[in-house]
Amino acid sequence: MNTEPYQPLTSTFRKSSSRSRFRSPFRSLGRLSIRSAFEWLVIAVVALWLLAALTLVAARWIDPPTTAVHIERRFQAWINHKPYRETYRFIPLSEISPNLQHAVIAAEDGRFYEHNGFDWKQIQIAAEDDMEGGRSRGASTITQQLVKNLFFGTNRSILRKGAEATLVPVAELALGKQRILELYLNVVEWGPGIYGADAACHYWDHSGAKTVGREQAARLTAILPAPLKRKPERMNHYTELIVERMRQMGW
Repeated sequence: MNTEPYQPLTSTFRKSSSRSRFRSPFRSLGRLSIRSAFEWLVIAVVALWLLAALTLVAARWIDPPTTAVHIERRFQAWINHKPYRETYRFIPLSEISPNLQHAVIAAEDGRFYEHNGFDWKQIQIAAEDDMEGGRSRGASTITQQLVKNLFFGTNRSILRKGAEATLVPVAELALGKQRILELYLNVVEWGPGIYGADAACHYWDHSGAKTVGREQAARLTAILPAPLKRKPERMNHYTELIVERMRQMGW
């Protein structure tokens, strides 16, 4: 005969329910840590963006002493144990030949003075080419390339493109077209360790940026898409295309 005292089912249910409601403090601590880490990550990203935006505002008056591309090339040379010599001297836009200014605009961003940082027409054309399986073509404006040079280096990624896109309007608003062009012509890579129009003209043409002629300006511009691989004297066909584009644009 069973002599154990009778226990109501409701009492048993309460005990099991109270056990099921028990939560380990370690699990709660883990969730709190993940949330805190995410919050700090968001704060860090916002802080970096604000720093970049303030740098662009300051660049209206202050010439950048270096860029992300400069730093990247120095690091690559150090990693590969290769000698590295950098030539970089910032000069005013007035000391850069109009021939070189026009060649760069004609080749790199023909609608530079018409858009607000993004050339949506070229972006649409590039997207259609990709959808049709054709060769991928660039649609980056001079403003986009300046932001990339200053802050992101040469690596490509969706995250980099997204961050770049948020800074382009800041550059357009804070700098204006002439300062954007001046900054770009002075910081862009023109060869191994060669940065800016002044260094490029002295290195490739043994002349100053102010006196460079029309054809030589087109030749120098022709190497910009791949400055570590191309040489001006080998860019005959592309040089002719750039000169023709300049003529079509009234230059």
